[in-house]
Amino acid sequence: MEEKVAEVRKVQVERVIKALQRNQIHGYYVAKKEDVVAKVQELLKEGDRVAVGGSQTLFAAGVIDHLRSGRYTFYDRYQPGLTPGEIDDIHRMAFGADAYLCSCNAVTLSGEIYNVDGNGNRVAATIFGPKRVIMVVGVNKIVRDLEAASERVRMLAAPANVMRFGLNNPCASYGKCANCHEPTRICCSYVTIGFQRDPQRMHVIFVGEELGY
Repeated sequence: MEEKVAEVRKVQVERVIKALQRNQIHGYYVAKKEDVVAKVQELLKEGDRVAVGGSQTLFAAGVIDHLRSGRYTFYDRYQPGLTPGEIDDIHRMAFGADAYLCSCNAVTLSGEIYNVDGNGNRVAATIFGPKRVIMVVGVNKIVRDLEAASERVRMLAAPANVMRFGLNNPCASYGKCANCHEPTRICCSYVTIGFQRDPQRMHVIFVGEELGY
């Protein structure tokens, strides 16, 4: 059964990659998370200034460790001991990076990339600033359309991330988005990327496993 599910997922990825290409976004497929770093290395140049958005997927795929290898100038938001002000400075430095790596909340079968942010630094950098954007996306984030993308965030990604952050937002109790007005709300900016004018800017690496929220 698992083998057939994997085959279905791969067919879906192939369909999405074709849709992304029509939107001037490059798509790639790797079977396992262990294969991600090699593909990332192909897309980066030694000495590149690199920044990242908040992403458990990048940690799970070994990307953060790779960026710390010394090959790149890494604006590391995860360095131990950083103050909130220093982290904010790194977020702003990301706009001048050669490459920005992150994941996303969902990708539709039509090749639309959907993200929801709290601070907005991730969605802002994907839209403008860094010369290249590289997203690492588990096959669990492929959805039918934008309505399904929004539902995925409301029913899974938002409450899961609130629990991970240890926040008391209502979705942690309800198990779904409550459209709260808490000061710690993590769903503040909703961004859909439907097309890229620069056909070399955006790259999406799909992984044939479930990764991230």
